[in-house]
Amino acid sequence: MRYLKGLVLFSLVLSVGTAFSQEAETQYNPNSIDPIPKYEQLFKKRVWVNIDLKEKQNKGFFAVNSQLPQFIIDAVRSGELAETIYVNDSLTTKMSKEEFLEKLVAVEAIPVDPWDGDTEYYEGDEVSYGGRNYVSRYDENLGITPGTDDEYWEAKQGGGAEVYLPHQISTLRLMEDRIFDRRRSRMYYDIQSVEIIIPGTETVSGIDKELAVFSYKDLEDVFRNHPEEAIWFNSQNSAENKNFADAFLLRLFHGNLVKVENPDNLYIVDVYDKSRKEGVMASEWLDVQLMEKEHNLWEF
Repeated sequence: MRYLKGLVLFSLVLSVGTAFSQEAETQYNPNSIDPIPKYEQLFKKRVWVNIDLKEKQNKGFFAVNSQLPQFIIDAVRSGELAETIYVNDSLTTKMSKEEFLEKLVAVEAIPVDPWDGDTEYYEGDEVSYGGRNYVSRYDENLGITPGTDDEYWEAKQGGGAEVYLPHQISTLRLMEDRIFDRRRSRMYYDIQSVEIIIPGTETVSGIDKELAVFSYKDLEDVFRNHPEEAIWFNSQNSAENKNFADAFLLRLFHGNLVKVENPDNLYIVDVYDKSRKEGVMASEWLDVQLMEKEHNLWEF
């Protein structure tokens, strides 16, 4: 009887502990680096900000050989971020590494038959191999591999696929939560995701091309793991160069507000669509409203 009572008591304690653990997990955002529990949030607003890396204030993230988008792309190729590429900023639907690399192709290769080691090729024959097109230089090159046996094959200029260059991928879109912490009485900027975008000025269609979305929590880990490569360049004093993670933490960038969470999930330009000028003014006005909200909350 005593054993039965002990078992019942243990089961009760275990169930209460499990319930408490589950409740605690729902109080924290798993995508936040420094999550603020919901019961400490006096005010919260999710916003989307576009960062033009070619702007003078943002050049630190876009220095030659240290472009932030290229750093992320290299991390995907190396495998560090290959398993955490997302289709959109919901951070639920993942994209494969192969799909991501396909979206980096700016110009598709001219379609020709792929190389076949069992086929007998003659001078002038074209084949595709490894994403590039080749032209045969000699007759009867049976079994000779393009790209490795250069004396038999010549890469065809303009025939292969071309990918976007680092300087062409110059736009980032941050999704962040602006949270006023009631306990610490200050506003926090909690970056949730970073989207890489190729601006329309660099695409064939003239429309912005959205490549992929990455969780900022994942990116921050990669930034910290590469202190020598993930460098924000200080043009005034290179002794004060910083890690990308620290640069984001210190808000060393300028961004334009493009969306504030709303029931219709509309961008600002869709709400104020009479003219581009009106959309820009609305963006600035909403940003000022958020600053004023922070100021007013200090009075509580």
